[in-house]
Amino acid sequence: ATITIENVSGIPNIVAQLRRAKNVRQGDLAKKLKVSRQTVSAIENGHYFPSLPLAFRIAEFFGLAIEDIFNFDYIYGYSFLHS
Repeated sequence: ATITIENVSGIPNIVAQLRRAKNVRQGDLAKKLKVSRQTVSAIENGHYFPSLPLAFRIAEFFGLAIEDIFNFDYIYGYSFLHS
């Protein structure tokens, strides 16, 4: 299955898609990440950008790089990772 970045109201990311693909509930992911379920929801909906340590924990949980999960091009308006 191909996972694409959803353009949400805040910061586009694929956390929700990755979580669903692993058949993990928000509450279970929150426990693994040591945050509240509300924090996971806010991240998934683009209303909260996680701290760097939390972003690393998210990336480690899914076995991906941070830049594969969060759309930095959208955040900063240009591709600083690919220049």
